[in-house]
Formats: sequence, C-alpha cells, structure tokens
Amino acid sequence: MTWQLRRADSGDLGRIMALESSTFATDAWSAETMRGELENPNCWYLVAFRPETPGQLDGYAGLLIPRGAKEADIQTIAVAPSVRRSGLGRTLMVTLINEAAKRGAEEVFLEVRADNPGAQELYRSLGFDQLAVRPRYYQPDGVDAIVMRLVPIPRGAAFAQPATPPQSRHVAGGPADPNGPVAP
Repeated sequence: MTWQLRRADSGDLGRIMALESSTFATDAWSAETMRGELENPNCWYLVAFRPETPGQLDGYAGLLIPRGAKEADIQTIAVAPSVRRSGLGRTLMVTLINEAAKRGAEEVFLEVRADNPGAQELYRSLGFDQLAVRPRYYQPDGVDAIVMRLVPIPRGAAFAQPATPPQSRHVAGGPADPNGPVAP
C-alpha cells in the first residue's frame, strides 16, 4: 500500500474528527481541542491518505514542539482499522520523530494506553522506553497511561530507511521527500 503524507490544517478537521471518534470511542478529543492543535504554531500535524482516495484519511498524527524546546511530545496518532499493521503507524511515527530532530529536540515523549499492547510494541521497536505510569489517566474508562521516552533521538538515514523495500512514500506538504521513502 502506498500513502501520501502532508501537513494537516483546519480544512482536515472533519475527516480527522471522524477517524478520532471511531478510533478513540470513549476518550476522543473534541473538535474544538483538535482545531486548537491544528492551528497551534507549536504543533506539527500530518494526515495520510492513499493517492487514489485523497479525500479519505487513513491516519493522522501530531507533534508538539515549542520553538527552542529540547523536548517534543507526540500528542496523538490514529490509523484506520482497515490499514492497521500495514506500516502506516510506523511511517507516521518516524516522520514525527524526524521532524522533532530537525527542530532540535533531544528527546520525544508520548503517552499510550496500558490496554494497547500493539502501540506499545511499535513504540518500543522505535526505541522508546517506559518512563512512568499515570494511573487512571484515560477517562472515562480509567485506563492507565504508560509514559514513554525516546532519548537520544536516532539521527540520519539508518533510522529513516526501511530494512525491507518501502511500502509508502513520504510527501509532506509538497514534492516527494528528496531523501527517499520513510520506513513503513
């Protein structure tokens, strides 16, 4: 499967919220909160879609990295059920991590639900380590959050290049990435 990635903007809000609501049924963000993220100059959000269906989002992800900050925070990531386990989550994560490094971050944080072992496995495979647990963080269902951190941030082609032929193409707000594909 091939995806294109581009910077998200407030025009994507409806499609992002459709995926947000279906992915995070009990603890989805409000449209107002998501709009604030998309319009925040300290945030960097992406949407992913197949070239043949540009109006249908297969995923999105967001990063918070204030100017001059040495820490970045992955705010959210969602992948449509129909394309899970196909490499899109990894592609989105690697793209966010690379953007954090480009902006000078030295470490990246995230929270993940304790009842989401698939996401935890992905994050560990990217080098994240468990830092702490926030009891009953996700409401209203009271699920713990596992706080994870990536430090140091991997740099260079070794992190960005896949071990197997790529299944996705990285396009972030313009022409194809001159450094080649992002790992699926």
